[in-house]
Amino acid sequence: MRTPRRRPHPGEVVDVRESGDFASASVPRHLARGAAGFGSLAASVLLIPVTGPVSLLLAPVGLLALRGCPLCWTVGLAQTLSRGRLRRSCEDGRCELTVAARSPAQVE
Repeated sequence: MRTPRRRPHPGEVVDVRESGDFASASVPRHLARGAAGFGSLAASVLLIPVTGPVSLLLAPVGLLALRGCPLCWTVGLAQTLSRGRLRRSCEDGRCELTVAARSPAQVE
């Protein structure tokens, strides 16, 4: 069970990657999960004429790989792509997203 996310205090700077519920460690890993998930979902439907309803056992495998529905995977892809690039700061009850400063290692 996930713990509820707390709201940032005024003036607190929060790194967006800390709130990435569906993000993966890397883009290639996320794309591999997507290939496995969508492949399993497609196979579960396309193999029905060959194996019968037994092929539907692949559907939960696909949903597990996608961490839920296909939209959850898409949100995770967006979070993975933006990881470390955005910062959220809240002041006077108003939150803003800004581009994070790049470290010298990221520039090269």
